[in-house]
Amino acid sequence: MSTDILTDDAIDQEKAEVAAMGDYQFGFHDPTDKYSFMSRKGLDREIVAQISEMKNEPGWMTDFRLKSYDIFEAKPMPEWGGDMSGIDFQDIYYYVKASDKQEKSWDDVPEDIRKTYDRLGIPEAEKKYLAGVKAQYESEVVYGSLQEDLAKQGVLFTDTDSAVREYPDLVREHFGTIIPPSDNKFAALNSAVWSGGSFIYVPPGVHIDFPLQAYFRINTQNMGQFERTLIIVDEGASAHYVEGCTAPTYSSDSLHSAVVEILVKKEGRFRYTTIQNWSNNVY
Repeated sequence: MSTDILTDDAIDQEKAEVAAMGDYQFGFHDPTDKYSFMSRKGLDREIVAQISEMKNEPGWMTDFRLKSYDIFEAKPMPEWGGDMSGIDFQDIYYYVKASDKQEKSWDDVPEDIRKTYDRLGIPEAEKKYLAGVKAQYESEVVYGSLQEDLAKQGVLFTDTDSAVREYPDLVREHFGTIIPPSDNKFAALNSAVWSGGSFIYVPPGVHIDFPLQAYFRINTQNMGQFERTLIIVDEGASAHYVEGCTAPTYSSDSLHSAVVEILVKKEGRFRYTTIQNWSNNVY
């Protein structure tokens, strides 16, 4: 029989985390010992290239990432918005893979991850009123679904990593056209290390009556989540996309820095809703 003994520092950290949670109901976190992969902390060209290699990306995307990293290094911290001077870019995990693959059946999602989303009410929400769901946990999308009738009409709703592989021409034509890496330091950061996010294409004249939803969850301490969402609504089409975000409460900081690009063509309509309910230790 073994007994785990907590040091005084560990006890103090746990107390700080509990105190920081307060009334924040999403502040729980799960074990990370079964994760498929976790990069080392810190950011450099090696980490950027490693992310691209692990995703088996085409050369144009690898080049896009590396050029974006150079822009990130050259850009100053923005002076608009809140105070972000406390971010230590070298104390962040830039790529964390919790599961080996994305599942289409909820029952096939790893148990620890599934329990988290059960507590957050995602499966129940999907059953009631959603046209499609994506669930991203750490750096990768772990679950995805789309109503069959929408798929038959040509609607695409997948993660952006899969879209790069499966719809390369469509992605390459629009990727980075609304928010280029040169826009600001954090746009460049996302462009260098992005992972996951939603890709949506709605064909001409197709109207999606119920929302498409994505949910982004950070679990790991000192985690950076950098989803990249690209939405294309063709002529005369319409859709509504909702995304929600939460993270555990830790005594150290995490970073969420996403990019969302939305292109709506002539006479199309699109509504985008984001509900960011982060814990207070997330930049």
